[in-house]
Amino acid sequence: MQIREWLEKVIYNEMTSGILMIAAMVASILCANSNFGTAVADFWHTQLFVGVHDISFSRSLEWWVNDVLMVFFFLQIGLELKREMREGFLSDIKQIAVPAIAATGGIICPAIIYLIFNAHSPDYINGWAIPTATDIAFAVCILMLVGGAIPKAAKIFLLAIAIFDDLGAILIIALFYNRGVSLDLLGYAGLSCMALYLLNRMQITNFALYMIFGAVLWYCFLNGGIHTTMAGVVVAMAYPMRVNIKKYSPLERLSHKLRPWVDLIILPVFAFASAGLYLGNVTVETFAHTLTLGIIFGLFLGKQLGIFTTTWIMIKLKLAKFPDEVSRLDLYGVASVAGIGFTMALFVGKLSLPEAMQGEVRLGILCGSCLSALWGALVFRLQNHLFKKRHTDALPTPEIG
Repeated sequence: MQIREWLEKVIYNEMTSGILMIAAMVASILCANSNFGTAVADFWHTQLFVGVHDISFSRSLEWWVNDVLMVFFFLQIGLELKREMREGFLSDIKQIAVPAIAATGGIICPAIIYLIFNAHSPDYINGWAIPTATDIAFAVCILMLVGGAIPKAAKIFLLAIAIFDDLGAILIIALFYNRGVSLDLLGYAGLSCMALYLLNRMQITNFALYMIFGAVLWYCFLNGGIHTTMAGVVVAMAYPMRVNIKKYSPLERLSHKLRPWVDLIILPVFAFASAGLYLGNVTVETFAHTLTLGIIFGLFLGKQLGIFTTTWIMIKLKLAKFPDEVSRLDLYGVASVAGIGFTMALFVGKLSLPEAMQGEVRLGILCGSCLSALWGALVFRLQNHLFKKRHTDALPTPEIG
């Protein structure tokens, strides 16, 4: 029993997912620069055939990771968003304003910085959303590694920003990164959504039924111009939060079951498939490329400026109030680690720019995320030092004699 409890503690620890993704990222880069680099690249381009009657697909393994496995990642995000909107942080309008505005600043400012670098390069403008997202798994991992004395309120603030960040990423993908829309298939997609809605109204919790209509929705989106990951979000929003005959939350139970598959398998596989960067092609010109610089400064500076500045302004104008134990350095540290944009940034990079530009995209994301992680770690280390110093100075001086 103790072994089982220990395994559950490890599996459901947010730090585990972050460490696995870091390991997958490092392994991907090492493989790309080893003798196995060509073999690994060929592996991800291997065609996998799946078919039922007239419906069949023959796509690369990389496509299956991006357009099938990542649907479950967005399903998990959707479940978390719905839980927060119904019964969590987002259910109280008074608590929404500060992280929502801070997250909006953390989306707009990186996009502006990216566009400043690439305004005169029409081929690169479409990548403006790459540095706008925060990778919550990595950010929480950094917090847990170096943020021992960080107040709980500051950690909750980061999680709240990440929630709005995810919502922003979903909207950006839905609005800006879809292909030509097929009205006929969107009509069938609408019927699938209606079926999901009826399942919800009838309080049916059998997830297999939601999967069936979700698969139909996925197929309609795939061929109808909407990105397939949106199917995961729609299914999540349709799945019941509460039902009358059950004391527990079906949605929370589903999220609990899905989380190990997403955090420990899907995200590391995506990281391994997407992060491979051949360093032999990296030159001074690659670093100086406007695409690379736009992503690096967008993540590293844009997130800091956007989140910290908007929060500071709201506090100064007395539109927001933080607990006394949350210092400005805590807020700045949170804004710094929010610049870790690995998973969603890579995903948006693949959607927005062609394969020929992915080398600069990966370099920019890796550098910007690493700089944000290291700088955030230094800020939290400094805060921990000041925290310990304040408490040491506050101790009574022992009497001598």
